[in-house]
Amino acid sequence: MARRIYRNTQDKIIAGVCSGVGEYLNVDPVLVRVIWLIAILGFGTGILAYILAWIFIPKKPENLAQAKTT
Repeated sequence: MARRIYRNTQDKIIAGVCSGVGEYLNVDPVLVRVIWLIAILGFGTGILAYILAWIFIPKKPENLAQAKTT
């Protein structure tokens, strides 16, 4: 089964983008949030990338969210 990236609405701060990316890459979401913050403050492109990810990455379906926790 192919892996898909989803916004994780269970472990979110703003929209669940960083949490979803962290889950997809099997890394801690805090690390993804720090990297995203550096991109926002250092390069200025991080905010646009976050907004685009918020728009294009779908929310995790409820049945997947429940199956993962049980």
